[in-house]
Amino acid sequence: MEETYEVLDALDSKDADEIAGELGDLLLQIVFHAELGREADRFDISDVIERIHTKMVRRHPHVFGDVKARTAGEVLKKWEEVKAEERLEAKGVPAAAEPASVLDGVSAGLPGLVEAHQISLRAANVGFDWTSAGGILEKIEEEVAELRETLQDADSSRREEEIGDLLFAAVNLARFLDLDPEIALKRANRKFKERFRAMERDAAASGRPLGDRSAAELEALWEAAKTKEGEKLASKAGK
Repeated sequence: MEETYEVLDALDSKDADEIAGELGDLLLQIVFHAELGREADRFDISDVIERIHTKMVRRHPHVFGDVKARTAGEVLKKWEEVKAEERLEAKGVPAAAEPASVLDGVSAGLPGLVEAHQISLRAANVGFDWTSAGGILEKIEEEVAELRETLQDADSSRREEEIGDLLFAAVNLARFLDLDPEIALKRANRKFKERFRAMERDAAASGRPLGDRSAAELEALWEAAKTKEGEKLASKAGK
């Protein structure tokens, strides 16, 4: 997971050398685990390559077979249908014997944000989706209102539920807008860290650390950090 996230950071930087280096680190993990499999006489790197080759051919019958797909939506729908069949076959259940869920392949071990994205994406791929971003925004507003109602409750369990609903709706909006919520959040995290560190530098330069500041002073430092960030970006754009 660490190497995967480092690849994502490198892709975001658009630095070719960094991307190549991080992809190499990720590839090392694949080769390493394949070598462990070979030493245990279970599988090797050729098996890994053969599996993905077979999988891609099977899941793209519109490319390698006779299936017709006129739109990207039809391609994704067929993709999910084939994956559902594969999951049943892996369990030793004939495809026609038991209805499969398109959600079966979403690992419960994924981070919550990634899992929510995968769940909503798979549901959307079979047609269960919003018709507009506006509808999702209305849902987010509805969830905010429901969360606000729980703020006076002594029991925090309902607040947790409503916060979860709000986060899930926000993930849905990101997915609907063709954005990856994990990447979007990581960028927001990076932006916050840069601004907060700028606040710390300004506070240290004046001889009073952040912990000695009032709420109003902290807000002023935050706004100053945002202003400097904007000026820096404008300067880069001018160049």
